[in-house]
Amino acid sequence: MVRMSAAERRESVIRAATSEFAQGGYYGTSTETIAKRVGVSQPYLFRLFPGKKAIFLAVAERCLRDMRELFEKTSEGLHGEEALHAMAEAYNRLIADDPEKLQMQLQVYVTVAAAEAAGDHEFGEMVRKGWLELWDTVHLPLGADIGQTTTFLAYGMLINTLVGMGFPPGHRVYGGLYDSAQPQPGQGDA
Repeated sequence: MVRMSAAERRESVIRAATSEFAQGGYYGTSTETIAKRVGVSQPYLFRLFPGKKAIFLAVAERCLRDMRELFEKTSEGLHGEEALHAMAEAYNRLIADDPEKLQMQLQVYVTVAAAEAAGDHEFGEMVRKGWLELWDTVHLPLGADIGQTTTFLAYGMLINTLVGMGFPPGHRVYGGLYDSAQPQPGQGDA
């Protein structure tokens, strides 16, 4: 049996925690559940991460980084409308192929709101930093046009909300979105 390094085990915790948090949210997911999914004890889990908050922050950071990297890769060498449509299509494929990505994003935003309301600003600071990086990532390929950047990200958040609520592709609520922003089959089929 091959032993995993601490870095590999840490990665397995992030993957497992992504699935658990996507389903149960921060407050509804226990570290015991994450440890069981990974196949480690809770004490070992806490040697890798100091607590549940640190695990959630690592997962949230990964979620934002994955989106940023998707947009960077997809828009490479493209500008304006070409970049916009390439990024929109890639994002729609991502959340159609891996619905946990969308579920995790939504959980991140809910957790930030709850933490901020309770006076804990660490979640919000990290997520806002990640969002600014995401903003910058899409802003340049869109010609550094603040209106285009705002519209692109606003459409993305609208799509997240509608798909999260289960509106199927082709529903009239998507009527005002450009074609590349239309949800793919499999999205919203709750």
